[in-house]
Amino acid sequence: MMPERFIVDIPEARLTDLRERLARTRLPHDFANDDWSYGTNLKELAHLVDHWRDRYDWRAQEAAINRFDHYRTEVDGIPIHFIRAAGRGPRPIPLILSHGWPWTFWDMHKVIGPLTDPAAYGGDAADAFELIVPSMPGFGFSTPLTKTGVNCWTTADIWHTLMTKRLGFSRYAAAGGDWGALTTAQLGHKYAASLYGVHLATVAPFTLFNHERPWDITAGHLAPPEYSEAERAAYLNWQARVASHVCVQVLDPQTLAYGLHDSPVGLLAWLLERRHSWGDVRRGLENAFDRDFLITTAMIYWLTDSFVTSARFYAEAARHPWMPSHDRMPLVEAATGISRFVHDGTSGVAAGSDGLFNVVQDRTHMTGGHFAHVEAPEAIVDDLRSLFRPLR
Repeated sequence: MMPERFIVDIPEARLTDLRERLARTRLPHDFANDDWSYGTNLKELAHLVDHWRDRYDWRAQEAAINRFDHYRTEVDGIPIHFIRAAGRGPRPIPLILSHGWPWTFWDMHKVIGPLTDPAAYGGDAADAFELIVPSMPGFGFSTPLTKTGVNCWTTADIWHTLMTKRLGFSRYAAAGGDWGALTTAQLGHKYAASLYGVHLATVAPFTLFNHERPWDITAGHLAPPEYSEAERAAYLNWQARVASHVCVQVLDPQTLAYGLHDSPVGLLAWLLERRHSWGDVRRGLENAFDRDFLITTAMIYWLTDSFVTSARFYAEAARHPWMPSHDRMPLVEAATGISRFVHDGTSGVAAGSDGLFNVVQDRTHMTGGHFAHVEAPEAIVDDLRSLFRPLR
């Protein structure tokens, strides 16, 4: 199926239903939770819900989304949505930019202009990319997903088909964060000959779920006894930031989905907790993320009924462990650039990834967190331009 133009146009009945649900919201009481140590803080959530109900304008956000050219296609029976943005420069190279969970394709909106038209943003036109920004399978408008076994490494096969057979690129670049980074790494492992290189904003080993306790991000390992008190505290804090959602979404994603599919505020609370735990929120959640952006993220999940299949991405990673395509080292032979963010709350997942990549650029940033493409877009843009400049 060749790609067809797609316009985001949500039926008004869906918006009316949402407004009615928001008007009937029942919030639980909350106390001694200013630090979010018990989960999403009521005061901050209620503030966003009030804005969502009384001031947020989906149609304005929809118009902003539709300023980009959207397409849908089908690969191996899986619906795929993507933005395609032409590059403005002497020789733009194609770049597929992949998101994770609880991201959406809209996490990438701040980098699209600077990457496709660098001269308009004070850069060099020679650094231009032609961008392909898909929704991961089962996320957002890449729905409905009705097949099992779809995870980050099988998505790499879908992306390769999309880029080479549907869009006709003989060679392309790849980049991403979170699940999108693992998909990008798999492209660099399995399809290195077709790639200019890969860029990772999250570093994690392929074997993250390849063990008998895939619901436990630590594979059952306790803090090593030789750790100092500070190292032990950091290790345990990292576990606390990632354990709950991994466990539930590996073991019981369907059960969780009944609540979050039915309650927009429940969905928002679940998504917000990860933004707060993983982002650079030293100056507050809404200083790191614009409130309309936070609500638009929830809206994309809500209006596409995609929470359930996005959450299953974890279960499918556990049920279908990664298998290597070759045993050469490094496993990712494609030239690799890494952007590390000191305030990425998931950074502990990088353990065990040393030596896996053909690293040609490795940069560390003191601002920005796990959602760097929207938190620190200038850093991502600069790192991508610098990485691929000699690889074109």
